[in-house]
Amino acid sequence: MEVVGINEENVKKISDIKQEEQWIKDYRVQSYQYFESLPMPSFGPTIDLDFSKIIYYKNNDKDKMIQSDWNNVLKPIVDDLDSVGVREAEIHMGGMGVQYESEVIYHSMLKEIEEKKVIFTSIEQAMKDYPELVKKYFGKIVSNHDNKFAALNGAVFSGGSFIYVPPNTKLDRPLQSYFRINSRNMGQFERTLIIVDDNSDLHYIEGCTAPTYSESSLHAAVVEIYVGKNSKCRYSTVQNWANNVYNLVTKRALVDKHGTMEWIDGNIGSLVTMKYPCCILKGDYSKGTCITISVAGNGQIQDTGARMIHMGKHTKSNIVSKSIARNGGNATYRGKAFISKSATNSEASVKCDTLILDRLSKSDTIPVNSCFNVTSNIEHEATVSKISEDNLFYMMSRGISRERAMDLIILGFIEKFREELPMEYAVELNQLIKRNL
Repeated sequence: MEVVGINEENVKKISDIKQEEQWIKDYRVQSYQYFESLPMPSFGPTIDLDFSKIIYYKNNDKDKMIQSDWNNVLKPIVDDLDSVGVREAEIHMGGMGVQYESEVIYHSMLKEIEEKKVIFTSIEQAMKDYPELVKKYFGKIVSNHDNKFAALNGAVFSGGSFIYVPPNTKLDRPLQSYFRINSRNMGQFERTLIIVDDNSDLHYIEGCTAPTYSESSLHAAVVEIYVGKNSKCRYSTVQNWANNVYNLVTKRALVDKHGTMEWIDGNIGSLVTMKYPCCILKGDYSKGTCITISVAGNGQIQDTGARMIHMGKHTKSNIVSKSIARNGGNATYRGKAFISKSATNSEASVKCDTLILDRLSKSDTIPVNSCFNVTSNIEHEATVSKISEDNLFYMMSRGISRERAMDLIILGFIEKFREELPMEYAVELNQLIKRNL
């Protein structure tokens, strides 16, 4: 089943297919109205999309049931997921969800995680099973009129994860979701909502891929994360979308007193990426970190960065951005560090490093740093460099080939990012980097 083109009738059709409650359908229709009225982004790269040709919903699973046994998933889909290592990664996780096109098709969670009363399911299932919990948080950090693509997500969202970690709960293993686009002109609009209650700890991992087609695809996700008092959430993602995908994502976290939010964000693929994970440091002594790596190759624009909004006293934030541009790619840092008048005795640090591999490529650093009290400070550092011929000569004189020497220099450049990933993801990142350079 496919829903092609965006209009109010199709928005309602998606809601009917999912047999949703009236409040969800009303939210979708209101979001569509915002989508129609809001302009395209006034900054960043040009977005050339024909919204009338995009597939907004597609379901490949005839019975629409989420499976917990791979033997019950269609073999062509299993083979496709095996080719990118999804099932192999599952052994390291406490739970896994897989979305193929518009629907979550597979979901599993270890018994020990279930015994801790952790909820990990699709957003649609959570809306049916825990409606009051979802209503309390859904759309509160990222409203459906925040920007044009957040509004589009609110209208046609399908799939995505819902996680609730109860108070005083720490998970020893990460939870993971994997998203796959496998059709021409396909749009994927998952909605992720994570609540880490007081005195709890969660590591969530996300992976994204798509095959290459001549027609453009669209990925417009929304992620909302609530970090409770004395809690910690780490959100790690490495996206390797094909170079025909527009990757336009809104990610935002609200952090309470003494809470910590960490975004570990890798962007390897896509035609255009616009993504700026955000921490709203609401509580006193809360902390936010965002470590990003972006690789822009021929025809690619990686417009990425982070936003740190300090509201509470004694808050701290740290942004580390690593960008690589080659073969005419454009790797741009765009970020914001904002310390409000009330956020006294706060600190923000921004460090942007770019490695340009040839004369065809480019990089820009576009920071907005604002501090509105005299007891706080913002530090900003930016560097742009090329691979030194002297370093290459030295390594080659020790018997290392030029190609291998360049690989070693590049991997050293992104070490800060790699060391934050689980071992199996760091190995995958190394392979993706080499494949794309």
